[in-house]
Amino acid sequence: MSLFAPPPPLAARIRPRTLNEFVGQAHLVGPGRLLWRSLKAGRLFASMIFWGPPGSGKTTLARVMASALDGHFVSLSAVMSGVADLRRVVEEARRHQHQGASTVVLIDEIHRFNKAQQDALLPHVEDGLITLVGATTENPYFEIIGPLLSRAKIFIFEPLTPEDLFAILARALSDPERGLGGVKAEVSREALEYLAQMAGGDARRALNALELAVMSTDPGEGGVIRVDLAAARECMPRRDLMYDRAGEAHYDTLSAFIKSVRGSDVDAALYWLARMLAAGEDPRLIMRRLLILAAEDIGLADPRALEQTAAASQALTWVGLPEGQYHLAQATMYLALAPKSNSTQAYFRAQAALEDQGATQVPAPLQDAHRDQKGLGHGQGYLYPHDFPGHWVDQAYLPADLRGAGFYEPGTEGEEPELAARWQALTNQGKKSGSPGSQSDEDR
Repeated sequence: MSLFAPPPPLAARIRPRTLNEFVGQAHLVGPGRLLWRSLKAGRLFASMIFWGPPGSGKTTLARVMASALDGHFVSLSAVMSGVADLRRVVEEARRHQHQGASTVVLIDEIHRFNKAQQDALLPHVEDGLITLVGATTENPYFEIIGPLLSRAKIFIFEPLTPEDLFAILARALSDPERGLGGVKAEVSREALEYLAQMAGGDARRALNALELAVMSTDPGEGGVIRVDLAAARECMPRRDLMYDRAGEAHYDTLSAFIKSVRGSDVDAALYWLARMLAAGEDPRLIMRRLLILAAEDIGLADPRALEQTAAASQALTWVGLPEGQYHLAQATMYLALAPKSNSTQAYFRAQAALEDQGATQVPAPLQDAHRDQKGLGHGQGYLYPHDFPGHWVDQAYLPADLRGAGFYEPGTEGEEPELAARWQALTNQGKKSGSPGSQSDEDR
């Protein structure tokens, strides 16, 4: 058994200690920004939640701030801590408060705290005993209780850019104390650019891949470790899709897919489809959204769109993946290329009228005459359309309070104008013909 513990991973060793070493998130820590002003003042103005993807610097920035702030700093991981740990932190905070010092508590992965654990924090955040800095990869509006969220300022972290990651990798290579500067290693610019591009904005992932590439490559001439593009590719073979089927990326990617189909960009729609399937998204969920879109965004502009999508849905059920990718792709392409209409929104205008007016009496001619055993007049005056030329007759079908209401607004694309023109022609015909259906509302 070795007497020496292995060194921490490169990503942990190279973690910035000061704001000057911190890379990225200029919209949060740039000169004049709120966090910059907090650091300059030496204190936090409020509790805060750091929300962003993995490896974007949330925990690192919290630690940098802690080292620059006056007061006591405590770090907890929501994965490893419970209510007992929170009680201990609160007692420590009270002791430091008596000594005139404030307490900042960093809780990493705070979304993993359940409601009871978050409730335990609330009174101490509210009375100012502790200043909370919570770090999370999940949407805090869904994962953090409202009372705690209302007492904290949310800061959104963006994925690091390839330029940010390149700078981080270069510093890790040159730092002789905490990085790889003490190792005789040469990493080609192409390899560094590849790692920076393929890390998906995650500094930890990029640094882990760099360390693996350097430490797994045998020294060459002169004892120098030379890492080329091929070695970098081997250590990071594909981009991390950063796709959590229960998280924020799931909703964002699905939204991008639907908006691309609605926007008639077939290339973008296929890209987002491929990205979801590669990440393991449920193909039935994707098809369900396409079925909705076929009626919501295309509708009568191409009545076959729903038929095509329903057929693709059935085919996917029979075939499954991977062959079902063809059916998902065909439905996606058809809907993206189809003319668009959202005239089915007419339903919601009718629904709004119902909410405004309440339930009204069904007009007597439209009532069911088969149940009228006491001569109540159910169905009396109803005009049977098939008894009239063209199998149509001008007749009131809306309740009296809604006569003249218009919910349907015809679209102007694809086949809908032709369908709408027929409907309009029948309406105009009734107005001009003086047919029995043109009788007054009172007569009806």
